[in-house]
Amino acid sequence: MTTSQTVDTSATTAVPPTAVESSVEAPRRRRRGLAPGRRLPASRVVGPLLFLVLWAVASAAGQLDPAAIPAPWTVPRTAGRLWTSGTLPTDMLTSLERAAYGFALGLTAGVVLALAAGLSRVGEALIDGTVQLNRAIPTLGLIPLFILWLGIGETFKIAIIAIVVYIPIYLNLHAALSGIDHRYVELAEVQGLSRLQFVRQIVIPGALPGFFVGLRLGVTGSWLSLVVLEQINATSGLGYMMFQAQNYGQSDVILVGLLIYGVFGLLSDSAVRLVERRVLSWRRTLSN
Repeated sequence: MTTSQTVDTSATTAVPPTAVESSVEAPRRRRRGLAPGRRLPASRVVGPLLFLVLWAVASAAGQLDPAAIPAPWTVPRTAGRLWTSGTLPTDMLTSLERAAYGFALGLTAGVVLALAAGLSRVGEALIDGTVQLNRAIPTLGLIPLFILWLGIGETFKIAIIAIVVYIPIYLNLHAALSGIDHRYVELAEVQGLSRLQFVRQIVIPGALPGFFVGLRLGVTGSWLSLVVLEQINATSGLGYMMFQAQNYGQSDVILVGLLIYGVFGLLSDSAVRLVERRVLSWRRTLSN
């Protein structure tokens, strides 16, 4: 009698299969909800557009001094006037050339030094300490010394930009190389990979994420340093245009220069991110 009652009770308390499946699916649904979700269309321009709207509202309400901060609709008119006169195209081209030369030199130096230090203990002993010391010195503080060494022309400007660019590229690429799991190295040795195969199949895929982080920082650094350098004994360039506008109290011209710098920086960073997504399409992250 007791045995039958026990059997009957266990039978009545059995969990249906659907309930088990739902209890298993519930944690899965909760885990899916932790991700940020789909990327919003044109998400990178939402913030700038909101700032532009607030700026326009404040200007229309008379809350901003037009002499200090002109209304946003005056900036395109000023840019059109400068473009028609031929001043703006010349200054833009000069700035692009300086940034391109400096960035190319910095990119080359950063990659070569990082590979030499990351793949060789001798290279690390010779290079890493010097780069770390260079990183600790403010790069713009080297301007007086570089003027004495290279003169006050274009060479010292390009050299300073190259230094600003190569440091973040070296640091991030070297850190990525040093962070490659040693088990992959042991696996390559067991498989009998050559040095070239090891670099192509293990080192490059493992170091690319860090390289692109350094590349983005280097692109941004090239434009930031250019703003300062073009105000030192320059006769053309966006920084020179802004410096001259400061002397004459032309705040609208200064805003035109800042806007162009910002657009150049945004476009170059977007280009790097686009290449990064294509090259690292095999990697699943929160961003994609």
